[in-house]
Amino acid sequence: MTGFARVKKNIPAGEIVVSIKSVNHRGLDLHFHMAPEMDALESDLRGVMKNAVARGHLQIHVAFARTVESGSAPWNRAVLDAYLRAFREAAERYHLGGEPDLNAALRIPGMLGAASGEMEEMEEEVQQAILAAAAEGVAALNVSREREGAAMAQELHPRCRSICDLVNRMQEIRAGAVPAFQKRLREKLSDLLHSAGLDPQRLAQEAAILADRSDIAEELVRLRTHTEQLEKMLAAGGEVGKRLDFLLQEMNREANTVLSKTGGLGDLGLTITDLALAAKSEIDKIREQALNLE
Repeated sequence: MTGFARVKKNIPAGEIVVSIKSVNHRGLDLHFHMAPEMDALESDLRGVMKNAVARGHLQIHVAFARTVESGSAPWNRAVLDAYLRAFREAAERYHLGGEPDLNAALRIPGMLGAASGEMEEMEEEVQQAILAAAAEGVAALNVSREREGAAMAQELHPRCRSICDLVNRMQEIRAGAVPAFQKRLREKLSDLLHSAGLDPQRLAQEAAILADRSDIAEELVRLRTHTEQLEKMLAAGGEVGKRLDFLLQEMNREANTVLSKTGGLGDLGLTITDLALAAKSEIDKIREQALNLE
């Protein structure tokens, strides 16, 4: 499910900005973008995200700008000195011309702000503030995701009703097609009876299998039941994405079975085939949108 949230917090040590962007994904896929000095926080940040989000591809950006004390340089002198020294040594060694680019230097991670050695003095305070900002950010993200999810669920209800209507029409046609089902069954049983060396037990087994394969009543009942269950899950809310995946697979399987059984029934079979294909189309559309639901 898509969403975006941004949190900015000011603490005595500086300013924290956490931004989180979410897009669709079958599982939970977390990607962090932050300065190397915050690498030790990644495990705790992952815990914060996993406690609040079940699925989605999340891009988490964490930035911390230290407060520059009066009289101190607003850039990291040690990093800038190292950059200039490396630039000049490389130019001399490889006989290259040019001058250092200040704009490029100021974009080096850790260049703007106090020296990294000062991190230790407020490390615990800063870490806790970053984790709090991340928790606030993912909570804000979920508010927007829940709002989008509720709107999407409302769009899926008409598709569920459409599938139920298609099942009703297939059941009506099936009632008229019972003689055709029975005729096809008798023809297949007749073929079996003319087979040489078929013992009575084997004949009974084959007859039972053919009877099961010659009617679509059970498939239509299951398809309706699954559709009604899907509507209830959408109405209940909560984390339904993975359960919907499984349920939609079952619905698609029932529709495929209906299609496999309607061959050789003439015009009635063709009509049922068209209706089953329409049901499969609705199921596929629901599945596409269900990937957005958590």
